[in-house]
Amino acid sequence: MEIEMFLEKIIPYITGILESIGVFIIVLSTIKTFIAFIKGGFNFSDEKLKIELAKALALSLEFKLAAEILKTVIVRTIDEFIILSAVVILRVILTFVIHWEIKTGMKDEGEQVKEHN
Repeated sequence: MEIEMFLEKIIPYITGILESIGVFIIVLSTIKTFIAFIKGGFNFSDEKLKIELAKALALSLEFKLAAEILKTVIVRTIDEFIILSAVVILRVILTFVIHWEIKTGMKDEGEQVKEHN
């Protein structure tokens, strides 16, 4: 009973921190990528920039997914569980899509390097 009350009080703070870390990663990596994009002469076909941004987005989603998983500890009703499950499913799908994009981008970048040699 005491552990349950403790978890109910501390988990919102932990999830807030994890989600803030995810937001920080997105903001920082977006700024970094945008600066590199400007320095690269607005090259829209630069796969390296796309891959780096996608990696950062995947990392931020991992932090946000961790927060959602922790929230399952304090779910009280089936409605909360359904909403939380939907959010987790969407984030997992986004993570898979981003990882697929990273893998495809790395493959494309490797082919571009071979073409230049």
